[in-house]
Amino acid sequence: MKIIKHNIFKLSIVALALSATSCNKFLDVNDTPNNPLEVPAATLLPVGLSGTAFANSNELNRFASTIMSVTAGVSGSPAGYDIYEVFGDDFGNQWNFEIYGGALINYKKMLEEAEKANSPVYAGVGKIMMAFTFAMATDAWGNVPYSEALLGDMELTSPRLDSQQDIYLGNEAQGIQSLFDLIREGLEDLDGESILTIGSDDIVYGGDLAKWKRAGNSLMLRLAMQISSVEPQIATQVIQEVMNRNMYINANDQNLAVRFGGQVGSQAPLWTLTRNSSFQNELLISTRFVNKLQTLNDPRLPLFVTRPTGQYVTIDNGFRGTPPAVAGRSVYNSYAIGIGGEGPVRLLTNAQTAFILAEAVVRLGVAGNASELYQRGIRASMQDAGVASADIDAYFTANPTVVTLTGTSDQQIEQIINQKYISLFSNGLEQWNDWRRTGYPTLADHQNAQGIDGTRPVRLIYLFTEQQRNPNFPQGDNAPQSNVPVWWDIN
Repeated sequence: MKIIKHNIFKLSIVALALSATSCNKFLDVNDTPNNPLEVPAATLLPVGLSGTAFANSNELNRFASTIMSVTAGVSGSPAGYDIYEVFGDDFGNQWNFEIYGGALINYKKMLEEAEKANSPVYAGVGKIMMAFTFAMATDAWGNVPYSEALLGDMELTSPRLDSQQDIYLGNEAQGIQSLFDLIREGLEDLDGESILTIGSDDIVYGGDLAKWKRAGNSLMLRLAMQISSVEPQIATQVIQEVMNRNMYINANDQNLAVRFGGQVGSQAPLWTLTRNSSFQNELLISTRFVNKLQTLNDPRLPLFVTRPTGQYVTIDNGFRGTPPAVAGRSVYNSYAIGIGGEGPVRLLTNAQTAFILAEAVVRLGVAGNASELYQRGIRASMQDAGVASADIDAYFTANPTVVTLTGTSDQQIEQIINQKYISLFSNGLEQWNDWRRTGYPTLADHQNAQGIDGTRPVRLIYLFTEQQRNPNFPQGDNAPQSNVPVWWDIN
């Protein structure tokens, strides 16, 4: 399976409003169409937000959740991911239609419309979400089109690939703005005087700009932690900058979470992937994930995972025997998909932010109480999952070794990432990012592992079609395979 495009993009105006090119050049990653229709920023905003959420939670999540031993593949693409097989064109639709030709082109157009309408608030949200979406691309593939992507210059049919280091840190000589500066610009724009105001078109915060500021700052924290091993000084500076502003996500109602519709054609991708498509029986929850939470007596497990037979019915990763009957399989529960497919897709959360800050205290020496932040992250995740307050208190009382940071710095980081991994259930990309940069959680190899050297992938492989089209992509033996770490992964 490559994508369920009909889901969100049935609602999307991407193809309608932004496609005037021929079908064989549909939305090249550097190509803004010649004469797009005028589309107001208020229309582009929800399409961009749902596009980023769709990209995060669709096939990229199926891949990452499976290699991270959260889900297990029975057939189709997930069966290949489960034994570490990944190919250059596995994610062609994600690259072309969800990221570059989907969310990013919407944000780019929204920035243009915001300038025309003298309404920088739309540009502010657009820049924050553009940084989020470009980060998804570079974290997955490494060096990608960035500074020359989406320019719309017909002479620029082959955008260069900027290095991941330059995308994160910027390169003035090359005209590359850092992701951090892009977010900073977005935060400044949110304070700008605007003719238009954001309202119901904002499907995340309903036009609450203070919450968008918190989201932008939490994104700064997340990206800083991503580079904390390779650039600890810069990471520390960015984290301290955000802490000085004291304006980041610190409550569950501030989560950057995108809700979808409850009708067929507008539901969250995880709902469609597991409830209403020809791909719905290709994966189920991994035995390893269920065992992990059962060992911890974790009250989130039944809220995360279904029990159609009254028991958890799972398989081990890489299992190649007869799978359990479809009707009895354990799959995503309402926490991840909602009651009728509305989700939400959680892109940045209070729990995630708390764990990032806890790790920053331990790893980088940033001021703060790591234990309090760690416990705040666990509580926030349990509350978001729907665990009752009394049950959370009881869990903390009964499981002091789980909820208390102890040991060396590395042992504390392992505890933090283990709990963060659980809290990131249904966000496989972030679980994969954390595992790559820290080595935690410790994951046993899957059965029947193949792929490159039989090792868990640490990057996606470039699309063959992009290599053919754009000579700036590395070719042949120069193209990194799935066992070659990205720049920030020095673990």
